[in-house]
Amino acid sequence: MLAELSIKNFAIIDDLWVRFDKGFTVITGETGAGKSILVNAVNLLLGARASSRMVRTGADHAELSAMFLPPKNSPLAQKLSQMGFDPSEGLVIVRVISVTDRHRISINNKPATMTMLSELTARLASISGQHAHQSLLASDEHLALLDGFAGLMEMRVRVGELFSKAQKARARLNELMQKKESMARQRELAAFQREEIRNAAIKPNEDTDLTAQRTKLKNATALFETSSACEAALYSESGAAVETLGMVSSRILEASRLDEALSGLAARVERLVHEAEDIAFELRAYRDSIEYDEARLEEVDARLHLLGGLKKKYGGSLEAVLAHEKALDGQLEQLDNLTDLVADAQKEAGESVDNLFAAALALSQKRRDAAPAFEKAVAGQLDDLGMKGTRFAIEFDPVEAQGRADSVFCKNSLAVDALGCERAAFMIAPNVGEAPKPLREIASGGELSRVVLAIRAMLAKNDEISTIVFDEVDAGIGGAVADAVAEKLAALAKTHQVLCITHLPQIAAKGQHHFNIEKKVKAGRTQAAIRNLAGQDRVRELARMLAGESPTQKAMEHAAEMLGE
Repeated sequence: MLAELSIKNFAIIDDLWVRFDKGFTVITGETGAGKSILVNAVNLLLGARASSRMVRTGADHAELSAMFLPPKNSPLAQKLSQMGFDPSEGLVIVRVISVTDRHRISINNKPATMTMLSELTARLASISGQHAHQSLLASDEHLALLDGFAGLMEMRVRVGELFSKAQKARARLNELMQKKESMARQRELAAFQREEIRNAAIKPNEDTDLTAQRTKLKNATALFETSSACEAALYSESGAAVETLGMVSSRILEASRLDEALSGLAARVERLVHEAEDIAFELRAYRDSIEYDEARLEEVDARLHLLGGLKKKYGGSLEAVLAHEKALDGQLEQLDNLTDLVADAQKEAGESVDNLFAAALALSQKRRDAAPAFEKAVAGQLDDLGMKGTRFAIEFDPVEAQGRADSVFCKNSLAVDALGCERAAFMIAPNVGEAPKPLREIASGGELSRVVLAIRAMLAKNDEISTIVFDEVDAGIGGAVADAVAEKLAALAKTHQVLCITHLPQIAAKGQHHFNIEKKVKAGRTQAAIRNLAGQDRVRELARMLAGESPTQKAMEHAAEMLGE
């Protein structure tokens, strides 16, 4: 329930604080005194959009705060616990509205966001004002009311979950299809590139080896001449190095017979002779292997040109080319796998849509089965509120699919969204002989107010909302109807905290708690103040409501009698 409300620098309110209690609270005052400002303040604390224009003239910010006391183990208490708050401390909401539009929110002294606030207050309180029953005029809310009445909320939640699952499956399928389409466009290029690389039959370091071979082929004559000249100088020509070394070796060997010290040198020279002979033989073999092969040179040039082209296209080196080939293998394999993934995603998406439609159709049937009882119950409540003979009906319309490709699923001419496959519209015929018309087309604020009250009263036992605010629920009514509305509000207050702004003494007299708002001019500024009325003050306020600003003694007696009753 709403326990405390504080308003500072808001509209014509300078500084107002009020404590509320359980049961039925009425708020009265002259027209324009500021009663509806209280409703606006509560609306903002429940998450309504704020504007800098709401700040009292001359102030730089307005501050609104409220304390709600959640019942133990209630959904609100559970949400508070989940968000890290202690439910036993209550829910304290503070909104600071700045003239610079830099507004702030805090929940239990911790900074909060609008999302957090909306999540906490979604089913905390309900505000019903004349010509402003927006929730009751929305077809989505009609479904929620019917589902709550029929105990279908679990099925409703299940449909929402299946819808979300189907959306995810559809998004996954679309993503895979787009990826497949994109990769399919690249497949021809990838296959061509892989084939080009594979046909080249590249060997590791092949370009290095071919470069060396090309150099040898281009310089075959010079290499032949050099190896021939060196071989001759070492061995085959007259006076070659081997011949000279052989002579030196023989003479040192003879001398070593005369001096043993030369034997070591003789052996070394002999080794030089053998080494020179070996080198000469290898040079001869190298020379004989050299041939000038123009065809082979052209072949090597062509191969190097091919490899150079591949390196230029695919990374600058043969290693990069081979790595690119491996990447192409993976890309093409992925595309093959993607075909399987698309098939799996299509199956999953189809199954999720089938499950969604099955649940939505089951929910739809339950709704239609429950509709007559709902209609009868509301009509009965309206009878109690002076609208005897009123016809109340629920009209179901299929969900529209046109223009909602991303937010609905269609199958066999039937569309389903997160709420099911239909919308419900409350229809009413207040006068006998008239055809029921949509509730949103009702011209009478009094009739709309009573419909709101009738539905709230009917759903009181099942409604998790603990605080209900009625802003001028008495619009357009009086006499016996006003008495009936007063009785209904008092009955509703047995299970809910009811706050009611009223101009009717019949309703005000039924309140367990009575506040009066009055407007005064102080120091040249208009201010609104609130008083808790009791005793003779309350009698005088009822008398004013009965007879005007100067009530007669008879009016005072009538007021006292009403309170006594």
